[in-house]
Amino acid sequence: MAAGAPVHYSLAIGSMTTSSVPARTKRWSKHVTETSDALDLEGGVFKQKSAHAVALSLKRSAERSRRRKADPFRSALSMLTFYVNRAGKNLSPERRRVLVAAKDELRQLFHRAPR
Repeated sequence: MAAGAPVHYSLAIGSMTTSSVPARTKRWSKHVTETSDALDLEGGVFKQKSAHAVALSLKRSAERSRRRKADPFRSALSMLTFYVNRAGKNLSPERRRVLVAAKDELRQLFHRAPR
């Protein structure tokens, strides 16, 4: 096994294998965020500084979208949760706080009970 080569575990046989995974498959979550049928997002929505601004943008996008499958609140909250979960360790603690606070802002904007 070459030093620095990615190690992948085969679930079928439980053995280690090395292979190079094409770079394009590693960015599937970015593709989903950009092309999802759930919402047509405004540019830079998750980079906004305040939780209120993020929530307002998601609310506008959810209410305008004709491609979403669920009600606007569920679509907006799902996209926000998806982004936070997929960003994982790459989010700074401050950014994570803003985005989690945006969930509470969304609940207020849609007149839902707080969690």
